[in-house]
Amino acid sequence: MAEEKYIRPTRDEYFMEVAKTVAKRATCDRGRSGCVIAKNKQILCTGYVGSPPWLPHCDEVGHQFKQMTHEDGSVTNHCVRTVHAEQNAICQAAKLWVSIEWATLYCKMTPCRTCAMLIISCGIKQVFAEKKYHAGAESEAMFKEAGVELKYFEESIEKYEKQ
Repeated sequence: MAEEKYIRPTRDEYFMEVAKTVAKRATCDRGRSGCVIAKNKQILCTGYVGSPPWLPHCDEVGHQFKQMTHEDGSVTNHCVRTVHAEQNAICQAAKLWVSIEWATLYCKMTPCRTCAMLIISCGIKQVFAEKKYHAGAESEAMFKEAGVELKYFEESIEKYEKQ
């Protein structure tokens, strides 16, 4: 029987797998996600969903929900206790004095509107998301307008179980 040939992951697949591993440290069960920012074939920084240092985590004290009313009148609940993985990765870069301009960001789903604005402001030029975010259309439009390339590994849509 012939042995199956090993297929080495692409660099993008590798960085996405690292982001999935980073996500295992996340402290909010609504959307355990991780993020990797890489440039010139090297990981620069990582981040995962979690509360700011010295503040309680969702896994310890529960979620802190706020309601958001959308333009179409629909209302959704968002946990605001945690900092998003993308935000934490950007903060880590700042703390380490690492330039992420022209870098590529790898994340679980289309970044939210706030994360998209930070990504654009930091000069990140490419985003790879594992899946689409069910409310990611505005971010997609901003990335397109700002010249940030957005690619998906899957066309499926990520939706939180606990709305």
